[in-house]
Amino acid sequence: MTKPVLPEQSRIREAEQRIRPYLGETPLLNVPDLNAAMGQPLGLKCESFQRTGSFKARGALNWLLTASEEELKAGLVTVSAGNHAIGLAWAAAMQNVPLTVVMPEGSSPMKIRRTEELGAEVIVHGGIQQAVALCHEKRDHEGLTLVHPFNDARIMAGQGTVGLELLRQRPDVERVICPVGGGGLISGLGIALKAHRPDIELIGVEPEGAATMFNAWQQQDAGASLSTVDTWAASLAPAVVGDCTYAASRQVVDRIVTVTEAGIREATRRLLTEARLYVEPGASVGLAALLEEQIAPAPDRVTVLVITGSNLDLEQVGHCL
Repeated sequence: MTKPVLPEQSRIREAEQRIRPYLGETPLLNVPDLNAAMGQPLGLKCESFQRTGSFKARGALNWLLTASEEELKAGLVTVSAGNHAIGLAWAAAMQNVPLTVVMPEGSSPMKIRRTEELGAEVIVHGGIQQAVALCHEKRDHEGLTLVHPFNDARIMAGQGTVGLELLRQRPDVERVICPVGGGGLISGLGIALKAHRPDIELIGVEPEGAATMFNAWQQQDAGASLSTVDTWAASLAPAVVGDCTYAASRQVVDRIVTVTEAGIREATRRLLTEARLYVEPGASVGLAALLEEQIAPAPDRVTVLVITGSNLDLEQVGHCL
């Protein structure tokens, strides 16, 4: 079996230099009202303020800026529930590269609309597994180049730039809590953090109904697939992770915890109201883990939550208020 290719620390630094002219740093906020409610200080690394509304723009742009002419010649294809679709559509439009996105049924109407507005062709098809199958079919039959949402070293390197920023903004950080979908963010972030500070505790959080990486860890199999995924946090709901993100996560993630749907709703409500941040459910799972005591409170440890995205349909706000 071929050993998965993981981004080295040097690749993450190169990715930051590459994307910096187009993407600025996102803020690390400290919100006194939320701190008071939680009984501990929390840093919020707000990728929700990133271009296209999530961290996904980083990896997508790094991929496009390192792509060969051969990779771009026939156009690109990907599968995504939304944030990767929007980020890649934005990056592809900058490079005038055609993009087809397959999105599963039930995807956010707002994310579909934004992806189309950026010039991508969107095909809404089946559940996530059917959408993946169609994406692969278009790659194989039409000669399009697949840009994987997470299981790609260039994507992971782009996401890892979040970690470099965080270390500059808070050099004394001791604990980082990060949402996990396919694992591209926590993998790249973890490689960046641990290269400088191996003592940082990195904790991943998944919805109970889509604990894909946790399942792969338990099965000790990167290809272990969930038969069904069921969560409001659609951005964290792949049926299977990848060999790259699985291998990286085993190296840099200290543990993974899961949270309930009720916890996700409550955490989203708190971020909307007490932190005044417009965030999507997948961005809220770190706070949910603290609320549900899946992660113990630690007022004496410098703790940062990665707030991954803000692409929330207005209609969804009522679900948590």
